[in-house]
Amino acid sequence: MKGILTSIFAVLTISGLHAQTQQAAPKLVVTVTIDQLRTDYLETFSPLYGEKGFKRLLRDGNVYKNAGYDFDNVDRSSAIASFYTGTTPSVHGIIANRWMDRNTLRPVSCVDDTEYLGNYTTENSSPVLLLSSTVADELKIATRNKALIYSIAPNRDAAILSAGHCADGAYWINPNTGKWCGSTYYTDFPWWLNQYNEKDGIDMRMNGNSWTPVYSPDKYTYLPEWRDITFKYKLDDDRNNKYRRFITTPFANEEVNLLVKQFLNNTNLGKDDITDLLALTYYAGNYMNKPTQECAMELQDAYVRLDRNIAELLEMLDRKIGLHQVLICITSTGYTDSDASDLGIYRIPTGTFYLNRCAGLLNMFLMATYGEGKYVEAYYDQQLYLNHKLIEQKQLSLKDVQEKSTEFLMQFSGVNEAYSQNQILLGSWSPQNELIRNGFHRKRSGDLVINCLPGWKVVDDSHPLQNKVVRSGYIPMPVIFFGHQVKAEQNESPVTVDHIAPTLARTLRIRAPNASKSMPLEILK
Repeated sequence: MKGILTSIFAVLTISGLHAQTQQAAPKLVVTVTIDQLRTDYLETFSPLYGEKGFKRLLRDGNVYKNAGYDFDNVDRSSAIASFYTGTTPSVHGIIANRWMDRNTLRPVSCVDDTEYLGNYTTENSSPVLLLSSTVADELKIATRNKALIYSIAPNRDAAILSAGHCADGAYWINPNTGKWCGSTYYTDFPWWLNQYNEKDGIDMRMNGNSWTPVYSPDKYTYLPEWRDITFKYKLDDDRNNKYRRFITTPFANEEVNLLVKQFLNNTNLGKDDITDLLALTYYAGNYMNKPTQECAMELQDAYVRLDRNIAELLEMLDRKIGLHQVLICITSTGYTDSDASDLGIYRIPTGTFYLNRCAGLLNMFLMATYGEGKYVEAYYDQQLYLNHKLIEQKQLSLKDVQEKSTEFLMQFSGVNEAYSQNQILLGSWSPQNELIRNGFHRKRSGDLVINCLPGWKVVDDSHPLQNKVVRSGYIPMPVIFFGHQVKAEQNESPVTVDHIAPTLARTLRIRAPNASKSMPLEILK
């Protein structure tokens, strides 16, 4: 009898301990991607912050200060897709915001889809080109479609890629009208959002608004400033372009928060025992994509205002749901807009590489080698696309044509490296090759990839929006977990963003996205 009682006591004790360690899932997960947020700026500008925004996150959150992406040529779309899928563009397929479609030989957006109409927009959009599941998708599956999932962002690609394939809705600012818009791919456009657009939309409140600094100019001393006067931008000056300009100001983040408030008031987000997900995107880049040297004061003021937006978001979530019931994950897109080329007076080596001229000369070389024909079909974003049908008709080896092309490209001034598709996919491993391979998709990337020397300006006369100056400097970015049972901790060790999705999945006790291979991070108490 004594032995039986001892066994029962032991079982009950172990069961009790197991019950104590079993942690309840949060009622709401809020993921916040801050476009172009930098850890060094986040820390450097801290004397300008209040106590309830970034300082609170850094003090009470689980902070990874040295995060990054494990692929080359990161932009907003490829970063957000990688954050939510836990993998790289080589698998999820979003190699950039836009790429060249081999079938039409035209650039396409990563969220274009003619099968679906827009709400308050003429753009046709869906996440069909995203080839992997996201953590939001897996939450929908695990809850048998009961979880509510919404995405809000200033830009279309950020909203749709954050929402994933199974969300209830994705919403972004129409850059032509200022209205919040969406896609018929998701469920019906909410009636209350129709009313909000008509009564309280951005266009209804923009007349006469201007952007001036929160503080006096003598407070903004943390970046070199070339001007001795303060800035002032009238946001409604440019009738044809005012909303595109508006999206690159910190006021776009205020609009995201205003819509968050509407969702918390008009939906059941976080109001039952089924975990919901709200995906947000903020902007922390330069005004109108200007070089940092030309808008140092604006950038510091943008971080001041972003700090207040974060504080406001935390307050809303605490008041409506309770921060102990909310898991918040904040990260960055891990890149910055291209700076202007250095002036010749500084005697820094530079030059201009013309992609269209390069493509023309390569085609002439291939004609001299293999006979008449248009061998280079298209070019875009430092990538060249060869004519596979012509190469097959001439019974040539695609691998040989690619290799001869890379040898020719290496002779151009300003070219640092040239890679063929065969080299990228089947070549020997090296750390640099791995970064290129992770950012390359065999059906969407070009046959040839060119990397130019730092300081050189890459010019594409056919697609001027792709023009950029090459810089290879390391850009530190943070990953911050905050709220529901998260332990406060500062982590200096480098970590890649593909760990975030499996971390969120384990916290929610659901499957990781189907292409996610990385280990989850230890973030809970």
